[in-house]
Amino acid sequence: MRKSGILMHLASLPSEYGVGTMGAAARKFADFLSDAGQQYWQLLPICPTSYGDSPYQSFSTFAGNPYFIDLDLLASEGLLDKKEYVSVNWGDDVSRIDYGRLYEQRYPVLKLAAKRFLENEPEDFETFCELQAFWLEDYALFMTLKDTHGGCSWWQWEDELKRRDHSAIDKVRETMAEQIAFWKVLQYFFFRQWKSLKQYVNDKGIDFIGDLPIYVSQDSVDVWAHPELFQLDENLMPKEVSGCPPDGFSATGQLWGNPLFDWDKMAEDDYAWWVGRIDYFCHIYDVLRIDHFRGFDSYFAIPYGAETAKDGYWKQGPGMKLFNAVEAKIGKQPIIAEDLGFLTDSVKKLLADSGFPGMKVFELGFDSRDTNGNGYQPHNFIRDCVAYTGTHDNETLIGWWSSIDQRSRDMARDYMAAHYTPDRLINVPFITLAMRSIADLCIIPMQDYLGLDNKSRMNKPSTVGDNWRWRMISDDTDDDLAEEIGRLTLMTGRSKM
Repeated sequence: MRKSGILMHLASLPSEYGVGTMGAAARKFADFLSDAGQQYWQLLPICPTSYGDSPYQSFSTFAGNPYFIDLDLLASEGLLDKKEYVSVNWGDDVSRIDYGRLYEQRYPVLKLAAKRFLENEPEDFETFCELQAFWLEDYALFMTLKDTHGGCSWWQWEDELKRRDHSAIDKVRETMAEQIAFWKVLQYFFFRQWKSLKQYVNDKGIDFIGDLPIYVSQDSVDVWAHPELFQLDENLMPKEVSGCPPDGFSATGQLWGNPLFDWDKMAEDDYAWWVGRIDYFCHIYDVLRIDHFRGFDSYFAIPYGAETAKDGYWKQGPGMKLFNAVEAKIGKQPIIAEDLGFLTDSVKKLLADSGFPGMKVFELGFDSRDTNGNGYQPHNFIRDCVAYTGTHDNETLIGWWSSIDQRSRDMARDYMAAHYTPDRLINVPFITLAMRSIADLCIIPMQDYLGLDNKSRMNKPSTVGDNWRWRMISDDTDDDLAEEIGRLTLMTGRSKM
């Protein structure tokens, strides 16, 4: 069955309080998706962000982002008074997220709510903590220690804490119990609101596609609590880090900087950490998109301390051994593989053997900088794939159109028979072509439906400072746009109506 959806990060939803949340605006967007005939809402990772504000660099792979906790919902439960947060300056530009302000202003408000919650905590709080103890205990401890160390990375802590000496850890649990409880309460708030939002969205006939980054951040509880699972030296520092090689878009490649997994060590218990991680997120979302799928076949390793990815090299990944272990433990799951990048025959075989649909990104099919572009042109598609105009790492369609050379623009116009479409509306034939494609599923970023330029781009890989900040204006999702998208969705046989 042909289906479609929209890619929209929770953080980018409209809000009076600096960032999108799981409150009224999220429900309004679900209503918009339903009115537009969509069946999927694709998200970026919903985990806490760390340095650089990237959802792909998180303090925890399992935790939810406290910024997404809706303050109005807390107020409706009597945990906050509106006057405690409505007058806060959450930022000067409603179209941009001010992460510095959020960090300074959000937690004092959340601490008020958590304090009142703990004064009369419900019975299900203890149950939540017990069910999530496999990650929550370490996460709450980790965040408490980061606070007490002024935000310093865990490898800069005292040696006994850095190496998790039992007596030192027990002392922290005893002396900082109140602070540890605060971080647990935030996760309770988050997942209670997430469960309610997901029920609302599912009741509309819409499924969530969630995003699972392949790597975790070096400054994360995952590495601190399980250093044996990563390629670290005797000082618990990475030997090599993640990235991707130079290509037509970057002469120096991309230096992501994540520590690399010790796949041999993980194989000893049949990849239990990965099985648990995938199982967890298959329960959080309806469909799971796994980022950088090609890294399971072979992954790019860059010497730690290198300034660029130029000196990196490829190393062998776990391949189907990992996914066989996953399926043996939790069965076949609805998974999308992000298989972008340079695809060798072995990567193509891994995708075929896994049975997961891969991704086809239109921008890559009409850009002379991409040497694999032909594979992303619709006449080469298969049904079992997911078509995108672009992803969070790409330029918006309008921004991309202004950055490519004339030869690429001419080729695209010829292909789409869009010779008379003005540049400011070139997103329309691209979206139409994607929706008309043979792909079973088509996902369009919200910025492309809105016809926005690169000021609204989500991320420029391997850069920091201006990424992940785009926010939608509250009246962007009006009835006219829903009707327009709905007509296209119906016309291309993708409507749920």
